[in-house]
Amino acid sequence: MSRRTRKADPAQGTPRPTVSVCRGCCCGTPKIPDVDHAGQLAELRRSLDEAATVRAVECLDACEQANVIVVQPSAQGRRAGGRPVWLGLVNDPDAVTDIAAWVEAGGPGLADPPEILDLYTFRPSRRIQQELDHQGLSPGSGPLRQG
Repeated sequence: MSRRTRKADPAQGTPRPTVSVCRGCCCGTPKIPDVDHAGQLAELRRSLDEAATVRAVECLDACEQANVIVVQPSAQGRRAGGRPVWLGLVNDPDAVTDIAAWVEAGGPGLADPPEILDLYTFRPSRRIQQELDHQGLSPGSGPLRQG
């Protein structure tokens, strides 16, 4: 019999959305000037305290889109068809407010995002997505730094 502990079934997901805020190579650093990076993360944590898990993660390798935020659906949102939403160039306090309002309403699969977030949505390259999935580093999978 194996002594390894069993991981939770990823299909079950988490009971609430997860908001992963990139704080690696470029995101959250002076490379992106005129942004209160610490304030951005603090505001997401404050406004979503009851609604979502907010965590800082290492570089998501989408530096051309810095600052990057990935919103993952809750288990209920995933069952309803929600998938992770990658948001880039989130360098405006109003964008953070819009993201927080959407996640508080349920996030992917449960609530439609404000139309303005269409301007921030992007798809990571297939290479990046495959690397993150292969390494178990896709947002919400666990090994990323929680901050």
